[in-house]
Amino acid sequence: MPLSAPETDRRLIHTRTIEMQGFARADGLYDIEAHLVDTKTYPFENMDRGAIPAGEPLHGMWLRLVVGEDMVIRACEASTDFAPYAVCPGAAPNFSALAGVSIGVGFNRAVKDRVGGSVGCTHLRELLAQMATVAFQTIGPLKWRKAREEAARLKEAGLPAPGPIRKLPIGSCLAYAPDSPVVARHQAAMEE
Repeated sequence: MPLSAPETDRRLIHTRTIEMQGFARADGLYDIEAHLVDTKTYPFENMDRGAIPAGEPLHGMWLRLVVGEDMVIRACEASTDFAPYAVCPGAAPNFSALAGVSIGVGFNRAVKDRVGGSVGCTHLRELLAQMATVAFQTIGPLKWRKAREEAARLKEAGLPAPGPIRKLPIGSCLAYAPDSPVVARHQAAMEE
């Protein structure tokens, strides 16, 4: 269901487009990629780039995380195609410092510690929290399917199954409220 109709006439000024994708690699790792583009609907002057025509990106940035099933970042690569200032692309190599960071509790703090402030780029940093979600969406279902298949194999062999396949994020949103019917259904399914 889309948003309600705007209350008054309006005109588009700015568009930020973000595309993120998760890939399974042949080596067993995962690539999580993001592309951010900011455009204006009008031409404007820029101190470093001069006249920027309507529709030409003010920001055009890429970010790739290489992540293992354990949710640890193995490598990070950033690239800046368009930026408002000539110095901006210089922040991209600093994002390699995210190698070794675990996506989970403390992730945002680790990002701030390694590429926060003047060593990083605000726009690339903003992508990372969403990329963490894409990593979970990419890796989690495959990991849980493998765990379910292994549990079924063990059960068929008459061996005890390991502990819970998946830990629910109880309390993280409305669907996962402790008293939610969604949580009850998941817990019942995990006990089967």
